[in-house]
Amino acid sequence: MQRLLLPPLKALMGGPCLRLLGPRAAPRTQCGCSCGIRIPLRPGQYSTISEVALQSGRGTVSLPSKAAERVVGRWLLVCSGTVAGAVILGGVTRLTESGLSMVDWHLIKEMKPPTSQEEWEAEFQKYQQFPEFKILNHDMTLAEFKFIWYMEYSHRMWGRLVGLAYILPAAYFWRKGWLSHNMKGRVLALCGLVCFQGLLGWYMVKSGLEEKPDSHDIPRVSQYRLAAHLGSALVLYCASLWTSLSLLLPQHKLPETRQLLRLRRFAHGTTGLVFLTALSGAFVAGLDAGLVYNSFPKMGESWIPEDLFTFSPILRNVFENPTMVQFDHRILGITSVTAITALYFLSRRIPLPRRTKMAAATLLALAYTQVGLGISTLLMYVPTPLAATHQSGSLALLSVALWLMNELRRVPK
Repeated sequence: MQRLLLPPLKALMGGPCLRLLGPRAAPRTQCGCSCGIRIPLRPGQYSTISEVALQSGRGTVSLPSKAAERVVGRWLLVCSGTVAGAVILGGVTRLTESGLSMVDWHLIKEMKPPTSQEEWEAEFQKYQQFPEFKILNHDMTLAEFKFIWYMEYSHRMWGRLVGLAYILPAAYFWRKGWLSHNMKGRVLALCGLVCFQGLLGWYMVKSGLEEKPDSHDIPRVSQYRLAAHLGSALVLYCASLWTSLSLLLPQHKLPETRQLLRLRRFAHGTTGLVFLTALSGAFVAGLDAGLVYNSFPKMGESWIPEDLFTFSPILRNVFENPTMVQFDHRILGITSVTAITALYFLSRRIPLPRRTKMAAATLLALAYTQVGLGISTLLMYVPTPLAATHQSGSLALLSVALWLMNELRRVPK
């Protein structure tokens, strides 16, 4: 932070010198009192304190300093990282079928894991009363139960860490006055979304614990609730990352040409497509649709399988038919990588800053890496390490797409 050379304290207290710090102060302003002090003021220049007080006709207005904005930006960047960790850990929990091992939810009580043999046996007995044990894991040992229990426990504890990472610093920055009026609204929305995400997670788990007498299928959580849980996490991640990048990265003053406007719109649409593709992965995971057709590029012996529309009404197939869900995910993935390729070559036709070109090239490389991971996961019958890497790749791809969008954002007038 640059330092503003302030006059001696006695001089400031001896006259109305602070009036020169008005909202329309000139770059170098002559004081109106008898002290004759001239204070240089340039845009973006602040004192060594965290805020600069401006005297207006209606009272004192406080503006956050550039240093405070950088601190808030770094905080939100860390928060987005914790959300990314929660998404990745949640994916591994789903792949290892560990999500239904904890059959109740307590905000404070469940933070302490079982420590004695009696406590573990009591926890195991509670799990044995629910459909997953009765239908799928009826021969599970206590040692095997401990593994899936700790997987779900680590995911829930990480979720609590995410909540603390948002709420505690937000309260501190709010009290220090480091948040602008608009930023306060964003921070409140982010903290509210964190709390909603936790409740939605338990609502999702409950769907897998319900008894279904007429069903002999493997107990699993509702794919709709799983998609809602993942979708809200992705929204939280995108909002946090976008805000942090906006605060930390210097904005390019690009000429508003027709080509740039077209590129910006295409980047927005491509990012939305990447988001939708990642969200469709929740339906693939929820229905175990990755185990239906393990061939590529065809699905079995045909390009369009015969059991694509077996459910009635037809709309149910989009969300409940594993064949259709895998087919849709394939189409979305191919469309995404095609759009990213077109976006890259379109960006090459426009003179862009070096950092923006780097974002476009990184997005292209990640897109083809993600396609390779997806095909490999499918052909190898969804091994957990490879499937987890593929899920993490979708988050990385979405992150770089947001970075490119941020590079191309319009300069406010």
